[in-house]
Amino acid sequence: MVNSSLLTVNDLRFERDDIPVINGACLTLNVGEILQIEGPNGSGKTTLLRILTTALQPSGGEILYRGQILSECRFDYLSNILFLGHQSALKLTLTAEENLSWTTSELPGSVSIMEALEQVGLRGYSDVPCHKLSEGQQRRVALARLLVTNAEVWFLDEPFSALDKQGVQFVEQCMERHIKGGGAVMLTTHQPIGMEPVRRYSLVGSSVGGGF
Repeated sequence: MVNSSLLTVNDLRFERDDIPVINGACLTLNVGEILQIEGPNGSGKTTLLRILTTALQPSGGEILYRGQILSECRFDYLSNILFLGHQSALKLTLTAEENLSWTTSELPGSVSIMEALEQVGLRGYSDVPCHKLSEGQQRRVALARLLVTNAEVWFLDEPFSALDKQGVQFVEQCMERHIKGGGAVMLTTHQPIGMEPVRRYSLVGSSVGGGF
């Protein structure tokens, strides 16, 4: 594994309603590794990922992408990250292939998109509006992003939630392929990860509570 830092977090702090949620988190995410964020419910794991995807603004601290302050390389950074959370985050009026096209540079109906949908068991559903799909099928559309994205940093918040054994293996295979290709993954999960290498960072010592 190449020991090259993609993401560096120094003394990161976040408050909600003047109550500290994250207090002094320091971590790195390197090329070719999986970093699991640990901590009990309420320790701020999801909050941390939302800060690192710029959905939330920290109260203090420093975030560096490839050694550069995030505010100075924001476009490059946002072009190279993928976030997959609890919700499928689909535009329900769009079809499955249109949703994948919207989050990538691929055109609807492209070979890569159609192959991705087939791999997640949605062959024949590519042109169906997502509001007509079941919740499980919508989740599969979201997971198909792992097959078509070019992002080098993945932020996965409980990616194994509500998945069967086959679904868990699919996500693990996607992560393994991604890090072998020079990418990196930061994730939260309450489930054991059946793969290596996985490095762990605990938020227990840097969070005060009130997170989610």
